[in-house]
Amino acid sequence: MNLIIWAIAVIIFIILEIVTIQLVSVWLAGGALITMLAVLFSEISVTGQLILFALSSCILLAVTFPLAKKIRNRKHIPTNSELNVGKQAIVTEEINTHTGTGRVSLDGIYWKAVSDEIIPINSTVTVIAIEGTTLTVYSGD
Repeated sequence: MNLIIWAIAVIIFIILEIVTIQLVSVWLAGGALITMLAVLFSEISVTGQLILFALSSCILLAVTFPLAKKIRNRKHIPTNSELNVGKQAIVTEEINTHTGTGRVSLDGIYWKAVSDEIIPINSTVTVIAIEGTTLTVYSGD
């Protein structure tokens, strides 16, 4: 096998990795790159190239997989705004999707608010979602 075949293999494995984003072919791309460099600098038989490709891919997998797994399985730490979901807020401006109005006070901070229902001023609402600076609320009545 020659240098061009290994270069094509590297490109194919990288494209597969980009498409899948599952850390499936990144090790194969690394193995193909190592084999390509070995072919570039020395004469290696086809059998030797295939063995080098398999070994280098396996070594890269064994070395980096635990790190990749640790990074992928990090526990999600909620942001301050996500911690507001489930809290109670007071309506300071009638919430009405037809007129585009709606503001609430949550822990002393005023937020734009939306709801599927019309909710009058001074009502207590529950935050069910946050998108940007807008709270989605419901009255629970």
